[in-house]
Amino acid sequence: MANIKSQIKRIGTNEKARKRNASAKSAIRTASKKVRLAVEAKDLEKATTLLNSAFRLIDKSVSDGIQHKNTAARQKAELSRLVNSLK
Repeated sequence: MANIKSQIKRIGTNEKARKRNASAKSAIRTASKKVRLAVEAKDLEKATTLLNSAFRLIDKSVSDGIQHKNTAARQKAELSRLVNSLK
């Protein structure tokens, strides 16, 4: 355990950020799963709506520094490909 005051504060800050990042990544995975399930059910309208909400979460994660922009682009491309396969 650190005994330097600034390092103790930094450990706490890092832990809060870790939890926030884990929550955001989990939300993205859940949104992606919902899109996939809608595609499997061949429900284009629902899949499109869920795709928009997933895109919003993915874009926010990039702007918040949680994900790299290329990771986000890959995720969005994969989801778009799935939804476009219904059209």
